[in-house]
Formats: sequence, structure tokens, C-alpha cells
Amino acid sequence: MNIAALFDRCATGYDRDRPKLVPCFDRFYGAAMRMIPFLSDASIRVLDPGSGTGLFAAMVAEAYPNAALHLTDISEAMLNVARQRFAGNSQASFAVQEHLDLIEEFSFDLVISALSIHHLEYEGKRELFRKIFRALRPGGMFINSDQALGPTPEEEAAYERQWLADIAANGATAEAIEAAKERMRADRNATLADQLRWLEEAGFSEVRCSYSRARFEVYGGRKSG
Repeated sequence: MNIAALFDRCATGYDRDRPKLVPCFDRFYGAAMRMIPFLSDASIRVLDPGSGTGLFAAMVAEAYPNAALHLTDISEAMLNVARQRFAGNSQASFAVQEHLDLIEEFSFDLVISALSIHHLEYEGKRELFRKIFRALRPGGMFINSDQALGPTPEEEAAYERQWLADIAANGATAEAIEAAKERMRADRNATLADQLRWLEEAGFSEVRCSYSRARFEVYGGRKSG
């Protein structure tokens, strides 16, 4: 499945639909922001792999005005939206890039990601976590706001029912729901327990989940030093 093409097609309406398709939108992103361990005036270097339209990165930029941000994504159309969002911000840079092409010699204080890493196969996730660990400076933090697989088939089915009920209550249009379902065919969700274990195996400490609601999870870890 051509994931880049899927997201190229939805780029212009993505930000409009995301709060309806992520029922816990404010708490989901709010929990991620609260995990960031740095002071608001810190001159941190931030990487956002799978940045899409730059929504999450923009939240970080607002809270950390001295931050230098590097946004990557496989969809040129999504990055074009991000470029528009950061127009005039000389501290933002962009690259069309696959997750696993992460240049590890860069040193970042913070790596963030939202609703993107779940597209990788299991071994791809594990490899990316190792690369992110190596790319972080000592004391750096990785925060992932993403989807998780239910630990049993019954719980996964319950996640799906909850999501459909929530987005209907949110007023998501039939067109937006069908487009989301089409993109979800590319999902390769893993359980939260597996992902936390993979972070620990990659070398992260202080690994924890700060928010969980059905399939939506916010978790991360630090690089000791």
C-alpha cells in the first residue's frame, strides 16, 4: 500500500478532520505536551518524524519559542501544509523522508511523533526506537502519541466500536470516516505493552504511558545521562 499517496490525498483537509477523528484530541495532545521535561525558555532541538501537517510540532513551537524543529514525513503534500504553518519561522526545517532513514548522528533533545509510527511493521518500530535512542542527547526525551492494538481480539473489537461511536458523536462526516478507514488499512498497530518493552530494549529509561483511552496512547522514555 502506498502510504504517501494516501496522505497526499487528504493533506488539505487533515487538520480539519483530525479533532473529530481523534475523539480525545485535547487530552491526547495535552498529555504529550505535559511529558516534555524542559523549561519553556529552553533552546532545544526537536525532531518530529512523521510530522504530517506539523500540528504537534506547532504545539511544541508555541510552548518552546526558542526550539529548533526538524519535521520529516513521506508525504510531500502533508509537508507542504507544514511549511505553510511554519512560514516565517526560521528555526523550522523539513525533509521528505522515511522513518527508518533517520540520520542518527544528529543530536536532539526531544523527539516527538503523533499518529504515524503505527504504520511501521513490528520490526520497523523496534528499529526506529533504537535509532531515536541513538539520535537523542543524554537526558533527551522521546514522546509518542499514537494508536495501539487491543491486547486481545475482544478488546480490539471494543476499541473499534468505541472509536466509531465517539467519532459519530463528534460529528465526523461520512466522507471523513470512509477516508480514515481507507488510511487505516495501512495500520500495523502493536499493543502498548509491546511498545513499552521495545523502548526499554532500545535503552530508554523512565518508560511510561501518560494517557490511555481505547486505542489512543501517549507514552515515552528518556535517554539517561
